Amino acid sequence: MPVDSAALPGRICPLRYRYGAAAIASLAEHSAQTLYVVGGLYGNLPALDAIEAMAYAEPGPVTLCFNGDFNWFNVDDEGFRAINQRVFRHDFIAGNVEAELGANEDGAGCGCAYPDTVDDSVVERSNLIHDTLRTIAARHPDLLAQLEKSALAARWRVGDLRVGVVHGDADSLAGWRFDAQRLDDPAEREWQATAFAAADVDMFASSHTCLPAMRRFEHRGPRLVANNGAAGMPNFHGERHGLLTRIGVHASPHESLHGQRLRGVHIDALPIRYDHAAWLAGFLANWPPGSPAWQSYFRRIADGPDYTRRDAFPPD
Repeated sequence: MPVDSAALPGRICPLRYRYGAAAIASLAEHSAQTLYVVGGLYGNLPALDAIEAMAYAEPGPVTLCFNGDFNWFNVDDEGFRAINQRVFRHDFIAGNVEAELGANEDGAGCGCAYPDTVDDSVVERSNLIHDTLRTIAARHPDLLAQLEKSALAARWRVGDLRVGVVHGDADSLAGWRFDAQRLDDPAEREWQATAFAAADVDMFASSHTCLPAMRRFEHRGPRLVANNGAAGMPNFHGERHGLLTRIGVHASPHESLHGQRLRGVHIDALPIRYDHAAWLAGFLANWPPGSPAWQSYFRRIADGPDYTRRDAFPPD
């Protein structure tokens, strides 16, 4: 009997991931003048150095919110401790990577809930990567205990802008409805309108899909989805920087690849120009040629994905 690939570990979205947009409306609201939403750090310490330097260079206070998957390639004890201890100084929510580190085995694998457009070999390698990371995490029960307390979503207010910070989408930690293709699909408009209304937000900031997108909608007023893609890996072909989403009452002092204004608040995709040579050396120390992460990610880390700025930020 053939195996149903939709039931393979890594493609399953566990019920415990599904909070529903209405849950975001009931969360306690935090406030910030400038909010950096950092998704998909993936264990990249040089990127974290660059992010903290960017925040330090801002003229006013900056709040960092890591919206999941800050772990991934950091499968050495020193790197695992360093990433988590530094992230814990800031605000954070879980990504599927963190949600599965201490989870009881329920067939979720890496928890990515990959769609059927992703090849089974990629899913299998992701499960192997996560298995290695789980082994490391088990050696650090103090960090694991803090990770297990992570929220699945957060609610912020920046100026007059209400922001739902999620890892995946409005309904699920591993949801894929905030990737560029789904955001551009007219068939998604009804779900989008319902999600904004149920969550009672003007904007969602997400990550998870690993490729960035920023889209503006009209759903009883202007609404926005900003998906930063990956803070710790290149996001565009031929480029070697990560991305974060900056949301601020004042204009960014940093280079912005794309920006919008909503309710008087500035929303920008900021490049994270980390030390590429240092990151590549650190990656290869943990994941040498032929390893699962090297097979899946080395080309992207070296040259960027098959994705362009126009894909992420099409002209209005």
